[in-house]
Amino acid sequence: MEKTPLTDVPDEAFLRLDHQICFSLHAASRAFNSVYRVALKDLGITYPQYLVMLVLWEHGELPVKQIGEHLRLDSGTLSPLLKRLESAGYVERRRSKEDERSVTARPTAAGAELREKALDVPRRIGEATGLSVERIRALRSELEALTATLDTTGVGAAACLTEDG
Repeated sequence: MEKTPLTDVPDEAFLRLDHQICFSLHAASRAFNSVYRVALKDLGITYPQYLVMLVLWEHGELPVKQIGEHLRLDSGTLSPLLKRLESAGYVERRRSKEDERSVTARPTAAGAELREKALDVPRRIGEATGLSVERIRALRSELEALTATLDTTGVGAAACLTEDG
């Protein structure tokens, strides 16, 4: 596919909502949140809590800082999630004996049971997309590349414009 330089796009095109890739991603994210709300209802956890549990199920006990790095969340956002998961009995937090400032989190036995109940969630979400496994993988790869590019180059107004703009 031929690339159109940003300088060849009319200024007015930058201000159209339907030309914004960032809005398309936002709308898709909101749609995913709705699907996850239904899929996670029986588990009694929210989508952000589910993400925390995914990290802990995959890695086991981790410093809270590393959980935040995996999820791209700061401690101000992550701490209340962990606190709610701890109150529900799914997570245990511990202060490091070596460094009082460092806190680790790990799944409890109830958290491990929750994992078993959550096994069908990814399949249900995948089916809700209507996409093949290959297309899901390709889309995820494209989004990861986009995220990496935005992380390294920064975001300007032009980064939100779609190629058809």
